[in-house]
Amino acid sequence: MSEPKAGSLLEHMNSGRADGVPADGDGGQASLENQLSVADFVNIQNAFEPTEPDQTIAMSREEFVERMKEIIGWGTQEDYQKLFDKVDVARDGFINWDKLTSFILLALYEKDERAKATVVPQWKALEFLPVKHKDTIQKIIFLKSSNRYLTISKEGFLGIWGDNLKLQEMLPVTSDATKLKHLWVTSLVSLENVNKIAVAFTSKEICFYDLLSKEEFPCQYKLQGLKATPICMDYWYDPLDANESILSFGDLTGKVYVICFTSALISLFERPANAFEGEDSTVTINWTELLSGYHKCCYVLAHKHHCGDWVRQVFYNASLDAIISSTTSNSNSVVLAWREKSKKHLQMTSFNIAQGIHAFDYHSRLNLIATAGINNQVCLWNPYVVSKPAAVLWGHSASVIAVQFFAKRKQLFSFSKDKVLRLWDIQHQLSIQRIACSFPKSQDFRCLFHFDEAHGRLFISFNNQLGLLAMKSEASTPVKSHEKAVTCVLYSSVLKQVISSDIGSTVSFWMIDTGQKIKQFTGCHGNAEISTMALDANETRLLTGSTDGTVKIWDFNGYCHHTLNIGQDGAVDISQILVLKKTVLVTGWQRAITVFRSQNFNQFSVQPEEWEGGVQHHDDILCAAFSPPQTLATGSYDGEIVLWNSSTENAHHVLHPDYQRLLKSKSHEPPRARRRSSSTTDQAAMGNCSSEIDTEGNNAVKRLFFLEARKNTAVTEGANLVSCGGRGYVRFWDTVKKQLLAEFLAHSGVGSIIMSTDKLNRYLVTGDQDGWLKIWNIEEYCLHSSKDKVTQPPPLIRSFRPREDRISCLEMCELGGRSLIISSSADCISVADVCGSPIWIFGQVEHWQIENSISFPKRNFNMMESGAQEEIPRTIPLLSKEESCLDHREHFVFDKTNTEDSTHEFKTSEDINLGVKYKERNIHKRRRHKLYNYEVFIKATSAFRSLSIGALEELPEVSEPAFLRDPEKYFREEPEEKRPQIPHLPSLSETLKAVFDEKSLFPKEILDRERRTKQCQETSNEVKIKRNKKQL
Repeated sequence: MSEPKAGSLLEHMNSGRADGVPADGDGGQASLENQLSVADFVNIQNAFEPTEPDQTIAMSREEFVERMKEIIGWGTQEDYQKLFDKVDVARDGFINWDKLTSFILLALYEKDERAKATVVPQWKALEFLPVKHKDTIQKIIFLKSSNRYLTISKEGFLGIWGDNLKLQEMLPVTSDATKLKHLWVTSLVSLENVNKIAVAFTSKEICFYDLLSKEEFPCQYKLQGLKATPICMDYWYDPLDANESILSFGDLTGKVYVICFTSALISLFERPANAFEGEDSTVTINWTELLSGYHKCCYVLAHKHHCGDWVRQVFYNASLDAIISSTTSNSNSVVLAWREKSKKHLQMTSFNIAQGIHAFDYHSRLNLIATAGINNQVCLWNPYVVSKPAAVLWGHSASVIAVQFFAKRKQLFSFSKDKVLRLWDIQHQLSIQRIACSFPKSQDFRCLFHFDEAHGRLFISFNNQLGLLAMKSEASTPVKSHEKAVTCVLYSSVLKQVISSDIGSTVSFWMIDTGQKIKQFTGCHGNAEISTMALDANETRLLTGSTDGTVKIWDFNGYCHHTLNIGQDGAVDISQILVLKKTVLVTGWQRAITVFRSQNFNQFSVQPEEWEGGVQHHDDILCAAFSPPQTLATGSYDGEIVLWNSSTENAHHVLHPDYQRLLKSKSHEPPRARRRSSSTTDQAAMGNCSSEIDTEGNNAVKRLFFLEARKNTAVTEGANLVSCGGRGYVRFWDTVKKQLLAEFLAHSGVGSIIMSTDKLNRYLVTGDQDGWLKIWNIEEYCLHSSKDKVTQPPPLIRSFRPREDRISCLEMCELGGRSLIISSSADCISVADVCGSPIWIFGQVEHWQIENSISFPKRNFNMMESGAQEEIPRTIPLLSKEESCLDHREHFVFDKTNTEDSTHEFKTSEDINLGVKYKERNIHKRRRHKLYNYEVFIKATSAFRSLSIGALEELPEVSEPAFLRDPEKYFREEPEEKRPQIPHLPSLSETLKAVFDEKSLFPKEILDRERRTKQCQETSNEVKIKRNKKQL
């Protein structure tokens, strides 16, 4: 890389350093490479320059740290060590100038990509509103008090729009029709604190209209007699004291006036003495009278620093306490009139901008003024530095006519004369969006630009037409990790990064602990899809397999070291890449294994060699797994698993759910004869083991994993291989005895599934095509062989659904003692904890901190927990990460002689969860199963990891208790005469003084009232009977 190019790029990278903003954009402490200046890099380059032309200077880690501290003079030893490790990703132990510059260029690219990955607003299609203006629209404002928009045109008609952008009314600003023919409206502002609007006219007057009046549109004040026509206005009021407000305007002669109101809520101007209170007639204010100080409720400030040029825009900012104005002149293009302490005088500063500007905007938090230059440039200025801009944004090919800040996101809109809208990221000074607006072609037009940030509406007028760009709702837009469908996910334990690929041939790198995207390689295989990836044993090389028939080997700086050519014409479907010590195995599109040997990796383009074991599968190989030192397993579409010796490359056994068969060694056969006879020999060896050919993939093996953490399976005769695939089944195999030990249905009715397991083989995670993930505890599952095949599933820890799309890839990793699940579906990559922490998605706006997050399990309402989805045992969540490895199974004792017809569902035990609420514990207590007329309470055995049982100590002799030695003393019966006599109680009839009846129980008043009520009812009944007899 040449020195000028490096300098320009480094200037771009260090552009934020001068302003005190970390170049990495994280808001924290910037890394060393982002703090180095151009001069520092020149010194570093000189240190790497060789004395002879053909010589290359390389430095070790210690030498690099020592030399950098010497020539740069600042920075800690740890900073330089970190920089060396970032550059030396291949762990070669040395770096040179080429490696360093490649890293810096990649860092710049990643910085630009991170800036572009910032949340960019998505817009609906450009819509033209049905306006009724016949002339140019001069201003658009939004009334917060009534939630309405106002538009005003040059001919003097005011359009009132509802919040739904429906035109409600069109009103003339004056009832004098003859007057409208001879004047134009130039500007409009809203006086929100007093519910008024101010309109400027070419008749050198400003009219104030009351919005709360019962009449249609009364003019309350008319300020007339101005020295020149006001063409731009601005209004501000103090939100803490609405009496304090400022109306500023600029005219055609280059003068800027400021009217400061001190009691706006009472009255803007002094009313004449003969005017009655509440009178709606217009009060005329003479400009000369206002300048003289007659009106005590306001005063005027002015300057003429623009020297006769038209004032295009004026704006007052309270944080600066200054009035900003601009013209199209190249001298005094922007003038800041600072109010002094007395508030009655102005102090002037100005910016001189080549060719002048059309408009400007100010961001108070960033303290930046953005200018729309006639010279196609958008400049950012510090208000206190007038000599040069803080930054220049290049990209427009025509004169920029409008700028406005998107304050919340620290972004900037700019609109040019060729009708191109750009959105800029201020911090990184990059154009992150470009929209070409489809306005009618015209050389002479007036354009108005207004962005309503609160409602996400961007208005752009073209003469008398009004266009609307509305932002799409961000809540309805799902988080995307990739722009296209994700095909593979890997985890690098060395870098603690997640590596993902998609069908668009893009590879992305993410930090697992924060979710930050740190780098991205695009076009790795051109436009071909990346179907799978793999890491080498040291995790310093990345292998990508594509449908273009190649496998490429990359370092983490994005350099391709080798291309492995499959040698197939047309598209191939590479399903897996397996990196062994001396070979690279590739499978997926045929029945044979494609092998690349290490001795051929001295060239860039590597050709495959013949696999010595020939073809042993009857269908395409879909997956493979390796167990040191030399056991290789491959699974095919028809459900067969072939076991190989990776050293001799010979197959020795075939496993299938319905049969197993032994393969004879074919090492003595010539390769051609072996290939020719393999098909017929295998079919003959199968015999009648398979009566039907599986054409639908019901037994297809999609994933294979060796349980390498189980070291003594040869002695215990337990399972050491797991497979999954068609029809949702998971199978556990013993490759020593060539036996299927267990088979259970993990997902029913969803077709094929995929799986992954952790390094300690404690958990098995399965995913299906409906987006469901299930976590199983397999730590104690199939540790020993059994006579009959086990169909009981292992304990189910939990199931959840991170997305509704098909789970395309699964990976498990360990971080800080926690087991994490990485899953991909469609264009999304998510991370979840085994213990039930929230689901994080790579690409989301807010980064996470996994190490600081709560690991105690709790219900996550962001994911859809499974209910009684399938007839599979359910357990409550795990206790914590320390207890996540405990066994959760419960062994039940059953009476085999019992022949009752009632069936009982086997369920795993509930976990002892000390954090479960009392209400939940009561629910769990009700889960008891009555078996054979007695209750068996489900108890958790997982709390006891192991029990140490030793010899029992001998107890000393215990003397007999006294009640055994002398039973007569404690148990003999007492004589009749010595027993205490129980007193005889009198009978009830003897003690009862009177018989209980109504008269003795209730008061006399109640009884009398009841008696009278009965008499009235009887009388009324007799009257009814007599009346009925008369009618008959």
